[in-house]
Amino acid sequence: MKRTIITTGDGSKTIQLEEWNEQYHSKHGAIQEAYHVFIKNGLDLFRDTDLAILEIGFGTGLNAIITYLEAPKRNINVQYVGVEAYPVIAEEWEQLEYVSQLQGAGLTAAFEKMHTATWEMKTMLSENFTLTKQQKEFQTIKGENLFNLIYFDAFGARVQPELWTEAIFLKMYNALKPGGILVTYAAKGSVRRAMQSVGFVTERLPGPPGKREMLRATKGSSSQ
Repeated sequence: MKRTIITTGDGSKTIQLEEWNEQYHSKHGAIQEAYHVFIKNGLDLFRDTDLAILEIGFGTGLNAIITYLEAPKRNINVQYVGVEAYPVIAEEWEQLEYVSQLQGAGLTAAFEKMHTATWEMKTMLSENFTLTKQQKEFQTIKGENLFNLIYFDAFGARVQPELWTEAIFLKMYNALKPGGILVTYAAKGSVRRAMQSVGFVTERLPGPPGKREMLRATKGSSSQ
């Protein structure tokens, strides 16, 4: 499937899948979407703690590099797991220019190391951030009570409805620790109902620019 680098509404870039007319990030603004959905409504719920994060759709590495930048400001030590079935190649991620827009110290080396790190191996990017990339289909995810926070950033239900089902959200529910949080840009009623059916308590929240709403889901304080 042909992939093209495009510039989004806030000047940051993303990858477009032309056949699907689908983008890795919002065409209204890749960086501002990442901050709104995953930082403001996810990471910002935590302070002064150790945090295990699972990202569904590692993709361009944008959510990971922003988390790397923002976690120290909140005194958070991060163990980050990014799952991706079809990794972005060097020719693509090198053109995205996220580092120059984010303007954080040491981001160039960290972003490069994120993308060149060996898959399935824990890589230390800083004293407070480790990354493990896993190359596999989301349907194969296993494990229970491992993560405090999930960034659910799969391609949309319009093009990949199989990634927004009860079966997938049951895996997410099981993977979270009690009280854990899942955040996603999606807001479809069918997605919310799938989350609720496996035990999540859901909230509709204001969406990022160009999108009216998003969803946040919480696992109960004790397993159901």
